[in-house]
Amino acid sequence: MKQGNRPIIVVKKRKSKHHEGSHGSWKIAYADFMTAMMAFFMVMWLLSIASPKELIQIADYFKTPLKVALSGGPRSSDSVSPIPGGGEDPTQKTGEVHKVVDLDAQKRKLDDIRLNRLRENLDQLIEADPRLKALRPHLIINMVEEGLRIQIIDSQNRPMFKTGSADVEPYMRDILRAIAPVLNGIPNRISLAGHTDDFQYASGDRGYSNWELSTDRANASRRELVIGGLDSGKILRVLGMADTMKLKNRGGNDAVNRRISLLVLNHDTEAAIEKENAESDAVQISDPAAIEQITVPPTPDGSAVNTAAPSQPR
Repeated sequence: MKQGNRPIIVVKKRKSKHHEGSHGSWKIAYADFMTAMMAFFMVMWLLSIASPKELIQIADYFKTPLKVALSGGPRSSDSVSPIPGGGEDPTQKTGEVHKVVDLDAQKRKLDDIRLNRLRENLDQLIEADPRLKALRPHLIINMVEEGLRIQIIDSQNRPMFKTGSADVEPYMRDILRAIAPVLNGIPNRISLAGHTDDFQYASGDRGYSNWELSTDRANASRRELVIGGLDSGKILRVLGMADTMKLKNRGGNDAVNRRISLLVLNHDTEAAIEKENAESDAVQISDPAAIEQITVPPTPDGSAVNTAAPSQPR
């Protein structure tokens, strides 16, 4: 088109396809990510400072259906639980179930966790160490009622000690020193027992016998564990069992009966041993009254007969 003698110029502008403000959208995603990370680390920090009692209560809470946890009832202000709501009964509508926490039950749960973790760590150690992997047939590791039992046995007629003595053979030393640091990883204490077959010394039980031999071998094993890095305070007792505890379905003279049994004690077993040997239950023998109480037979009504001579005037 022309207007007069001058042409009319029409300029067309193409619209940009970029969305307005797109240059700042990443900031929102980054802020969401940082918020989530902060929440995650806060949760991890809270779990790290929580007591075993609180951890168990939290675990019990998450076993509860959400509907029950969000229902009405007593809340955290009048509860011993760190999280409101909860309850074990899905039909419960009053919120959290109030119950007395059994501390012994909590310790048993923690014991199970620790001992199973120890068993896994020992298995990993054996697989990772070529020397121990070759000696795997000599090791029996299993959970028993008293705790985690580790038995080192003469499974291939390969003695752990020199014949008739408590001198430790090199392969036995390798096993004991290798597992010692792993045993330090948990607070549970340890009971060591030595066992022999039923071959007797010529002098029988009157002289040096299987009783002394089994005890000396258990104590020699204790020394190797301590040399390997085991805290000596973790040993609760060292026993010699002679040939009294044969392995099931084995003859008395079978080589596998010659073994060292290392028991990582659970809470209940350790408490029973300590109670059995508690000083508070012992009688002070140097006390004449205590001696008289032990030696004087009781009367039918349960009281002791006083047979002591009447005291003389001084």
